[in-house]
Amino acid sequence: VTLEQSGGGLVHVGGSLRLACAASGPPLDYYYAIGWFRQAPGNEREGVSCMTSDGTIYYANSVAGRFTISRDSAKNTVYLQLDSARPEDTAVYYCAAHYGCSWYPSDFSTWGQGTQVTVSS
Repeated sequence: VTLEQSGGGLVHVGGSLRLACAASGPPLDYYYAIGWFRQAPGNEREGVSCMTSDGTIYYANSVAGRFTISRDSAKNTVYLQLDSARPEDTAVYYCAAHYGCSWYPSDFSTWGQGTQVTVSS
């Protein structure tokens, strides 16, 4: 599987943004979990959200209630909707594929190219 990211950019505090992760290859709803990670300058890459192939969803405490992960099976694409954006959400966001969900980036072998999200006050 290969992953192509789109979306990202500049958003004001309290605003919304949607990131997309389009997969080429086997259907995600049969084979792969997609995790979203982010990395701010000077910080380690951290898990944000994950969806398994059967649709089970996980969120990090820092984004629960503000971010929403979803999947369009017809497009083989997973989305991350960012609502109520905060300055601390500023980071490069990555999607990644694995056979199951994990909060550890080292468990994921296939990564998207990353996209910058900047939340301005």
